[in-house]
Formats: sequence, structure tokens, C-alpha cells
Amino acid sequence: MKRFALLLGLAVMMSWPASKAAAQMQSWSFGVLSQRSAVLTAQYWNPILDYVEKKTGVRLVLKAARTAPESNEATERGEYDFVYSNTIFQPKMAQANYQVILRPRDEAITGQIVTLESSPIRSLKDLEGKEVGFPSQAAFVGYAVPMDALLRQGINVTPVFGGNQEGIMGQLKAGRVIAAGVNSQVMKAFAARENVQYRVLWESPPFLNLPIAVHPRVPKAVVEAVRNAIDGMDNDPEGMKILEASAQVIGQKPPYGFRAATQADYQNYIDFYKHTLVKDIK
Repeated sequence: MKRFALLLGLAVMMSWPASKAAAQMQSWSFGVLSQRSAVLTAQYWNPILDYVEKKTGVRLVLKAARTAPESNEATERGEYDFVYSNTIFQPKMAQANYQVILRPRDEAITGQIVTLESSPIRSLKDLEGKEVGFPSQAAFVGYAVPMDALLRQGINVTPVFGGNQEGIMGQLKAGRVIAAGVNSQVMKAFAARENVQYRVLWESPPFLNLPIAVHPRVPKAVVEAVRNAIDGMDNDPEGMKILEASAQVIGQKPPYGFRAATQADYQNYIDFYKHTLVKDIK
């Protein structure tokens, strides 16, 4: 009887779908668009990825490039299995074919052009001919969206790049740039953490915050396991505790967590890229 039970158990294990077996044996890369420092990125995401592994057996390994352009280059090459980025809608990313599976529950983001509260700059026209800071040429609401607005208003500025969102915010705080294009949420959290008083000179229409997307090579069973685990975190006491702790690291306000989503939820990104006047987006 014991031998029969052992053989039966082996037969069941051998009958598992290959995708489920892969989920137990293989790790999957989880790329994050560079906006904050590597330390803050790891402190925010690693507990969430550990939760997914505990709930599903799917091991996700955090990958964060030094700068947003480097993140985009890796994404364009399809190096990440999963990616947290809103640059996947660029036309040059079409071959990688990342597909949205989750969107954040928090409020939409906007692009802003900001200056310090003590600055003499009062309007966009005051920026004519001046250096303006941006995270990088890869930043959607931090560069593409505000630069598009400046071009449409005929305001000529000289871009200065800070590597990522908080890099250029640090330069603004230090007075190295007189104004900066930023992600509204990242700026709000940075200002609260660093005690920075700032003035918004211009703000874009809203865009859904960065989605989680997946490369077509990832098996459907793995995708569904990850999507369901992350989608349900805020309804699980353990998951909610992790989301709250991660949010505290970066100064994120509620609601926390993610919901299942599709490419169609991000149509205004796709439309923007079709019509933008900015030609040097990375």
C-alpha cells in the first residue's frame, strides 16, 4: 500500500502542467523603471515580490537599472519577464509586445513643471531660454509630456537631465536647476520627505500610474498566478500589511495595491505617443 501511494504521488507530480512546474523551478525577472534610488526601489518591491512567491511558488527577482534610459533599453530588448513601467507604450517597444496585467489602485499621475516656492519664476513664459531639469529622455510624465507642452506653446528651454525622478528633484532642491519636469506623485512624496516647498507652473491631464506588464514568453499559468496574487493583496491582512509598509518607505498615500487591467486602460498613453512633438524620447 505504501508503495502504491508513493507511485501515485509520483504520477500526480509528473502530470503537472509544464508551466506549473516551471513556476516552482524557475525564477522570473521583474524589471522596475528607474524613478527612485536603488535602495528605495528594493525596499518597496522586494517585500511584495516575496509575498507573491509565498502565495504562489512563483519566484520574481527584482531588476533595476541605474537610469531610466537603461531600463528602457532592457525593456525594448525584452529582457524582463515582468516589468513595472509606463514606457512600454512607446512605438519602439512594439516588438517586445509587453501586455498590461495590473494597474495601481492609487490616483492617476500627471506631468508637472515645478519650481521652488522661493523662485522668481511665475509662469512657463519665464522659462524661455533657461535650463530646465528633467529626469531623463525616457521619462513619460517627467519629460515627454511636459516637453510636448513647452513645444506646443513655443517656449524654448535647454534640457538638463538628472538620471531619474528623484535625481532631478534633488538638483531642483539644491538650486542647480530653476525648474523641473516631474511625475506629480513622486514629486509630492519627495517634497514631503525632504521638506521641499514648491510651486506648480503647469500640469498635464491625468494618466493611470505605472502598470505591471508581462512578456509573451511567460506561461499563462505563471501570469495568472502573479496577477491574482498581486490583485488580491489589499484584501488579505498579510498582503495589506506589506503594501502599507512598502508605501511608507516612499511616502505613498492610500489606496494601496493593484487591480487586474488590460492594454485598453492605457489608451491615452498610446494616443500621446502617436501625436507628440517630442522627437528625442528614449
